[in-house]
Amino acid sequence: MAAKADRVTSAKSKPKPTDDLKSLPLAEMEKKLGSSPEGLTQAEAQKRLIQYGPNEIEEKKANPFLKFLSYFWGPIPWMIEVAVVLSGVVRHWPDFFIILLLLVANAVIGFWEERQAGNAIAALKAKLAITARVKRDGKWVTPAARELVPGDAIRLRLGDIVPADARLLDGDEVSVDQSALTGESLPKTCKSGDAIFSGSIMRRGEIGALVYATGANTYFGKTAELVETAVTVSHFQKAVLKIGNYLIMLAVTMVAVIIAVGLYRGNPILTTLQFALVLTVAAIPVAMPTVLSVTMAVGARLLAKKQAIVSKLVAIEELAGVDVLCADKTGTLTQNKLTLGDPFCLDKVTSDELILAGALASRADDDDTIDLAVIGGLKDKQALKPFQVTHFVPFDPVHKRTEATVKAADGSIFKVTKGAPQVIQALSANAATVKEAVDKAVNDFAARGFRALGVAQADGDGKWQLLGVLPMFDPPREDAKTTIATAAEMGVKIKMVTGDALAIAREMAKTLGMGTNILDGATLGDSTTEETAAMTKSIEQADGFAQVFPEHKFHIVDVLQKHGHIVGMTGDGVNDAPALKKADCGFAVSGATDAARAAASIVLVAPGLSVIIDAIKESRKIFQRMNSYAMYRIAETLRVLLFMTAAILIFNFYPLTAIMIVMLALLNDGAILSIAYDNVIYRDKPEAWNMRTVLGIATVLGLVGPIAAFGLFYLGDRVFHIDRPQIQTMMYLMLSVAGHLTIFQTRTPGPWWSIRPARILWMAVLGTQAAATLICVLGFLVTPLWWGWAALVWFYALGWFLITDPVKLLAYRILDPLKSVSLKPHAQHAWNKSQHPRMPAGSPEGGQFQSAETAARTGRGWVSGHWRLAAAAGTLIVLAAGSGGGWLYWSSHRTSAFRWPQVWILHDEKPKAVPVQLGLRDNDQMETKSGMKPSDEPIDSEKTVK
Repeated sequence: MAAKADRVTSAKSKPKPTDDLKSLPLAEMEKKLGSSPEGLTQAEAQKRLIQYGPNEIEEKKANPFLKFLSYFWGPIPWMIEVAVVLSGVVRHWPDFFIILLLLVANAVIGFWEERQAGNAIAALKAKLAITARVKRDGKWVTPAARELVPGDAIRLRLGDIVPADARLLDGDEVSVDQSALTGESLPKTCKSGDAIFSGSIMRRGEIGALVYATGANTYFGKTAELVETAVTVSHFQKAVLKIGNYLIMLAVTMVAVIIAVGLYRGNPILTTLQFALVLTVAAIPVAMPTVLSVTMAVGARLLAKKQAIVSKLVAIEELAGVDVLCADKTGTLTQNKLTLGDPFCLDKVTSDELILAGALASRADDDDTIDLAVIGGLKDKQALKPFQVTHFVPFDPVHKRTEATVKAADGSIFKVTKGAPQVIQALSANAATVKEAVDKAVNDFAARGFRALGVAQADGDGKWQLLGVLPMFDPPREDAKTTIATAAEMGVKIKMVTGDALAIAREMAKTLGMGTNILDGATLGDSTTEETAAMTKSIEQADGFAQVFPEHKFHIVDVLQKHGHIVGMTGDGVNDAPALKKADCGFAVSGATDAARAAASIVLVAPGLSVIIDAIKESRKIFQRMNSYAMYRIAETLRVLLFMTAAILIFNFYPLTAIMIVMLALLNDGAILSIAYDNVIYRDKPEAWNMRTVLGIATVLGLVGPIAAFGLFYLGDRVFHIDRPQIQTMMYLMLSVAGHLTIFQTRTPGPWWSIRPARILWMAVLGTQAAATLICVLGFLVTPLWWGWAALVWFYALGWFLITDPVKLLAYRILDPLKSVSLKPHAQHAWNKSQHPRMPAGSPEGGQFQSAETAARTGRGWVSGHWRLAAAAGTLIVLAAGSGGGWLYWSSHRTSAFRWPQVWILHDEKPKAVPVQLGLRDNDQMETKSGMKPSDEPIDSEKTVK
């Protein structure tokens, strides 16, 4: 029979999912749970533990190895992996190991940064109580909180963390702090039958409770589930994928054409494969993910100096585009501490006298938030010293007031009391005469979201006299109003999100100048609801939201994201964690819970919101740098890809070797890492990846590049008759120098001189190009090039740089007319703010080195002037090429006494003497690599190795 009874109890113990145990009458809930205030037996508790599972949040752990492997999956990793395989197949081992190293480096950086981000679920688990007082077999025991089951009777005391969702049993009212869960700024007074949630903290009183939900079924657990489901793909990741797809299409097309032509010409398959390798290497921006990650990492260090710790690197790029910031009110816009407002005084009572009476009826030792707020309202902190409290009656739920008997410095005795206004009025002898005024004041305070306290005083054993009413509220942070105004100027709309009442939210929004269009959370759906067009519009236009729960916050962020907004979210409590993770950029404010910090992308160390504005400004600068690099990298890829393809198809000539391309990538991208420190000007509007502009400008620059390269190829091959191995070296130097000059064009939508580059950038470019020049002149891994040809390449590249810049400006006017002039007002503003003619690099304005007059010209009439510059540069190139070519032609034919030295190279596996056009006289003899002397016969400069 006992077994049968157990089975019946067990069958009854599992409530149906549709039962709302939070609101059922206590007697009915006990029946559903098959329990009572006497608790469960240990045997029944064990059965339910198996049935319901432990009272903890299930943690889903990803396999670290599989997570690491995921970084090798995607368009750009695929391209790099193809290059690695092809390098191994054709036994180009230097290429193989260099490209493989870059591939692994990208994966390691991404994996490590994500590991550093932390786990929100682990932090949520850490918030749970460790043990609980539970009644089992009629005795009180303290098992681990994870062993609690529905139906357990627990005992809660002052300071306890509530271990599970429960309903309060018979007993006095208690005060429960649910701010970390619901966002309510004030402790909630709960009575018998009320529901309290796991993770809440007992602030006053002691009472029994009956557990009705554990683990993932608790309010806390559902919050954790929302955190788990909040998965977003960053706009940065989407942009990299688009760039990768664009380059893959180009690479596949070019390689297919080359292979088809090679097979048609009857070229050996292995040779064709080598050409495919060269093109594949040329097409892959092998260092692009690394450079972008390093740029964001450098930005993260800069933000750390501004008291914003970045836990997810992509958040920097997301923050630059944020146009809506959902700010949690309690602890974010406000100070999260009760403060006295302007009191309402009766008769001839002054504000100071009223606050002093209230402070005497308070006791700091109790650590009560209301008492501390009243005492904190004293202007003179020494005002309490002349008085001695001889007797104190603390607040209790029945009388709803405190009372103190006080002895003054002159020996007189009086009493003071404070509490609920209606209770204090009932005590007072003057209540009838002041009732109308007091009620009006209390109602006015309530309409503004203030909590009201009545204060009365009695001399000796005399009658109580009502002195006035003290309003209490959670004040805004000192910098909140300024921050909101600044954010609006930068194109960011701040929306308040709070669990507090509608009146409190409206009053705070009015105080902060945010607008008073506050939506009630009760009108919102949850994450499974598809909002109507009208409700979606209301959410977009709302200034804030009141009385919201975690699922509402999550839903608000979700709706805004689905309608094209990049959403930021600030918060500090457990209740904010799901929305923080769901948002494009989540901020955990100073003093936030571990759960909020783990879910957020950026953790603020300093209090207040002003640091967010600094972070937005810095992130927009970082975005400008990333955007500049992306355009540069695409343009350079196109330049190399198109030039090589055309040279192979038209001339059946391979203008670069694979090792040259690898050196090109390493030297150029290695130096371009310094763009992370470049001077830029941020815009007063959210940034976004405009692929039309990025790919358009990059394509224009990428098409001009091959034209310039073929111009130099023509000069070298047809005019100066340089042999092909040296032409390869010349083309390598040309692509290297011209490529690095391109970064000075992509870093600004205006003329290249409009923003002075950072010293580290131009020094890195100068250093790497000096190295590239030495490599060419000295013949390291390439055929040596005469220094005169190297100088010609430099002048030629600089000339084309000046010609290309107006083309870029014209492309901007066509593709993005707004951006082509959008920096002008800000540049003017930045200059006007400066008291020095030249602002230093790294200044808040981004190092804008130009006068006001130059800044004005940047947006007005500079195109025509720029074309004049380009025309002058073109003339210079023609004159330099003509005079240089004429001199070389004349010097090579003026006398047989002027000879060309020879070097030996391997061609078709046979040594041959090849003329290298370095002018040496009779007495400047030079030995060849084989030790032979050059011939005394004149060398025909037309006989070059094809």
